[in-house]
Amino acid sequence: MEKLGLIAGGGGLPLEIARHCERSGRPLFVVRLKGFAGQGLDGFSGAEIGLAEIGKCLKALKRAGCGSVCLAGEVARPDFSTLLPDLRGLKLLPRAIAAARQGDDALLRLLVGEFEAEGFRVEGAHEVMGDLALTPGVLGRHTPDPYALADAQRAYAVAREIGRLDIGQGSVVARGLVLAVEAQEGTDAMLARVAGLPAHLRGVAGAGVGVLAKAPKPIQETRVDLPTIGLATIEAAARAGLAGVAGPAGGVLVLDRDAAVARADELGLFILGLEPEAT
Repeated sequence: MEKLGLIAGGGGLPLEIARHCERSGRPLFVVRLKGFAGQGLDGFSGAEIGLAEIGKCLKALKRAGCGSVCLAGEVARPDFSTLLPDLRGLKLLPRAIAAARQGDDALLRLLVGEFEAEGFRVEGAHEVMGDLALTPGVLGRHTPDPYALADAQRAYAVAREIGRLDIGQGSVVARGLVLAVEAQEGTDAMLARVAGLPAHLRGVAGAGVGVLAKAPKPIQETRVDLPTIGLATIEAAARAGLAGVAGPAGGVLVLDRDAAVARADELGLFILGLEPEAT
């Protein structure tokens, strides 16, 4: 089985992938990105490496015998002036800055290209773990009524449109009205904004109205940075007074699925994987 090099940022996704490799017996080497990776990864074989230490990262992966890599987890856009690159990183920096001006996706494609140029196969998190992706239909006990389904489809359309412009991956719609779109602040901060809106624009606990939809950007390199939902997303959506969370089947990752579905059931929210023909 080919050894995987996991380039780990923040959040729960890298740890879920690492535990999956451990359970399945797949050899693993974890590159913990300094300042981003969670402490839960400390027990796995690997190294802590700075964001701009590209040469050090590539050498560590080759020395460990990795044949493929997976980039997973949250990494905030850096202040390039504060980075401490090694020689390889210094050579890459001008192109990285130029790519960043085009948007996050351009920057990620540049990084993917660097790994591929060194002979690594790049795997998406959903390829490493086949059961990560959102499946078609409803997860859990609750189902959307026709109004919520219409909100889900509109929120998905809005998320696709802002994704086309490389702005963000999420949108909230209630009663057909766009309440929020996601940009650099991330999903949790967007939902916190929705929670601060007047109650007549959204729902309340126990009587949720509106839907959060997340979607990959149409231009996105799908092996990296697919949108995710998880336990924290469900709880934030409930605080925002929403009725549910949706996304395209196969295009959104569900972290800690059992816990997320159980919490949605408890809070009265639905989780919906939109069929391709419905999107």
